[in-house]
Amino acid sequence: MSLALFIRHFAQRALLHIAKHRSSSTLSKSFALAVFKGVVISTLSVNAYASEEEPPMEVKVVVVSMFEIGDDEGDAPGEFQLWKARQKLTTKYPLPHGFHDVYANTETGVIGIVTGMGIARASAAIMALGLDPRFDLSKAYWLVAGIAGVDPADNTIGSAIWTDYVVDGDLAHHIDAREIPSTWRTGYFPLFTHAPYENAEQVDVNNSPNGEVYALNLPLAKWAYSLTKDTKLLNNDAMNLLRAKYTHSPNARTLPNVSMGAHLSASTFWHGEKLNSWANDWVAYWTQGKGNFVTSGMEDSATLQSLTYLDNAGLVDKQRLMILRTASNFTMQPPSLSAAQNLKLESSGEGYAAMGAAIEAAYNVGSRVTNYIVQNWDSTKDSIPVTE
Repeated sequence: MSLALFIRHFAQRALLHIAKHRSSSTLSKSFALAVFKGVVISTLSVNAYASEEEPPMEVKVVVVSMFEIGDDEGDAPGEFQLWKARQKLTTKYPLPHGFHDVYANTETGVIGIVTGMGIARASAAIMALGLDPRFDLSKAYWLVAGIAGVDPADNTIGSAIWTDYVVDGDLAHHIDAREIPSTWRTGYFPLFTHAPYENAEQVDVNNSPNGEVYALNLPLAKWAYSLTKDTKLLNNDAMNLLRAKYTHSPNARTLPNVSMGAHLSASTFWHGEKLNSWANDWVAYWTQGKGNFVTSGMEDSATLQSLTYLDNAGLVDKQRLMILRTASNFTMQPPSLSAAQNLKLESSGEGYAAMGAAIEAAYNVGSRVTNYIVQNWDSTKDSIPVTE
């Protein structure tokens, strides 16, 4: 029996139950009626969303955005809007069990999802999509394309960074800095240790039991970088003025470019020189020095955890995941400002100087990978591309 037929059958049984027990208490009748209404709505939903006559859509690329500023079209774009318009994602698949409806180009096999901001929403949205019977995701490539903070020691605003490692910044012990031993440089230290950065030699980058670190498919990431490294990225006067303040950071004063680096995923929007130093130490610890902290964001460890479970179930191939983070802001202040002053400047008024450029970079760089996969589906369907 299909899910739709099962729900219809259950609705009929609920109706009979209501009729049979008319003399029961008001509470029982109210409960039964609520159940009946629920299954009727579910029946309509399943009929609308999962037609028994249509096979699941074979998805070639899933574009994962984290937020949209306003509407999906016609106003200032967030991470999703350019993808929806330029990839012609015009077919709507309602996703009431997720944060945002899925949009697809049924001819190219590209779909777009908005997870919502933060670990909880991202994890739920990716799992909701991965379990959705309307989509065949078994051969799909996943492209996370979103904005991020960037370490001024490594790169500059407006740049696009392909990720090699994702490190979770939330799983930890934390003792307030006012109560830590005088020999400690931080009160934030890994779970199952008793002091900052103990047992570093026991870290297994490729087998993290609690999701503290994920190593992405490095050959695929390098291929994406090689394909897109010469992409022309946007710049403007406001970005030039901001990066000129970083007098102690030569890489911060360069023009936007495409590079690679590690990503720190944490629900707290942190900022400042002290926490930037922590981020570098934290990433180095969890990658055993193989990864260098370059970008900061919120959702990617959650996305990877959901994809890992879905991969275990044979529904997706987590080796086909790519993460592209584009720099909308710096993760610490310039020498002329305090951390609080800089964060206030960036989070008020017109916002980040590089927001628009970073959103454009995510599409301009990411779409080159998406288009290549779609246009070469005869080979990319069964063979993950690598650099020659």
